[in-house]
Amino acid sequence: MAHQTQADDIYSEPKTKELDHPSELLTVHEVAQRLRVDDTTVRRWIKSGALDAVALPHSGKRCGYRVRKHTLTALFNESGARSLIP
Repeated sequence: MAHQTQADDIYSEPKTKELDHPSELLTVHEVAQRLRVDDTTVRRWIKSGALDAVALPHSGKRCGYRVRKHTLTALFNESGARSLIP
């Protein structure tokens, strides 16, 4: 096949974006421990948009989240945890 079409190029590209390395992602509980707050508080911050997180696929009532380590680092470098409190 000498002639390559645009459709052929689609299949040669990676189909998914590379995910964060698992060690760079923190659970809600780990974030809560680092910030010395309750897990529910961290979930509230995530749902309100005050804390950026990755939502995991779920089928139950509660959605699982992971927070990137650099999100917490940026939070503390920016203005501290005070930016989470309204």
